[in-house]
Formats: sequence, structure tokens, C-alpha cells
Amino acid sequence: MMIDIDLLLTWGATYKKVQRNEIIFHEGASANFYYEVVSGTVRWVSTNEEGREFIQLMVETGESFGELPLFDDGAYAATAIADEDSVIIRLHKSNFLQLLKDNHDIHLAFTKLLAQRMRFNFLTIRELVYYNPEHHISTLLNYFKQRHRHTCSDCNQVKLTRQQIADMTGLRVETVIRAMRHLHEKGELLIEKGKVFINAATLV
Repeated sequence: MMIDIDLLLTWGATYKKVQRNEIIFHEGASANFYYEVVSGTVRWVSTNEEGREFIQLMVETGESFGELPLFDDGAYAATAIADEDSVIIRLHKSNFLQLLKDNHDIHLAFTKLLAQRMRFNFLTIRELVYYNPEHHISTLLNYFKQRHRHTCSDCNQVKLTRQQIADMTGLRVETVIRAMRHLHEKGELLIEKGKVFINAATLV
């Protein structure tokens, strides 16, 4: 979701520069702002007791994050961290909610966005419960390909690292490497000079 930046500025939004690995907000903190990525990327993660990250979402330029508690008044369900040096724009919660009340088309777009993210969470949980690592990875990559996320639209190259895929699926990176090699051998992925390409015709 991307609200026009000029509109956000009109409602009092401000820019903020964040450095790579800088925490934007912590899981469990109160939500006071609406956030959009102007440039760079942000990862939205949960962390277990051992300190391992599970990536809930990779947020790219032009996308928003951390919206859910703005609607239910709860705390943030995950931690947002700059994945690289980035620029974000943020708008105070009260102004954001009033903006939605005055712009029904934007409000409807946010309803659609939240539904899509909930559907992605259901997909992830289903894969964890029922399927093997190869199926889990192929389903995830196919989902991103269909929605033009984290893949090159022209060449089908996957823009995620193997570590990021591991952190998204809850798998060990060694398991991801082995599973992707098997998918390559079956012709469902192409691995060339370390880069991964989706074979859209055969990926299930």
C-alpha cells in the first residue's frame, strides 16, 4: 500500500532516515505511526528465545508496514528493522485514521491489503504443517512470482537470499540450499552462477 507522499505530507507526515539494521519499532511496543518505505527495504521479524529471526514480511520501496495495531489498538506483533540504509515516511496515528475517514478509496485499499497479508499467513502456516521443504519453498516463490514481489518481472530472478528464504519459512539455511538444489535438478528452478531463477511453467 502506498499513499501518495504529497498527501501524507499535507496531513503532517515527516521523513526519517534509518541505517542498515536499525530498529524502527520493537515487537510489543505501542503503535503511534503509519509507516511507508520511500527508499530501501525493511524486514518485519519475530525473534525466538535463541535470537533467531523469523521474517514475517520483507517490505520494499513503495510499501507500508506495521498497520495492524493502528486498527485494533494493540501492540506491534513483530519488530521492524531496516534491511539496508533506507528512508521512511511516517504519519501520526490520529492523522492517519482521519485521513482514512476522509478518503474511502484509500480505506478500502487498506482492507484489501490486510486481507492479502492474512491470506499469506494462512499459506505459510499450511505449508509448515503439511508439506516438505521443497514444496514449501516452491509455493512461497510461486506466490511472490504471481504477485510480482521479490522477483524480477523480466528475467524471473529471485531477489531473496537463501538466508532470507530460510528466515521466511522457518527452515535452516542448509535445508533451503539442499531443497533448492533438488528443485533445480527437477527443472523447477534454474540456479546459474549462484543466482536463482523461477521456471514459471513448472513451479507448483
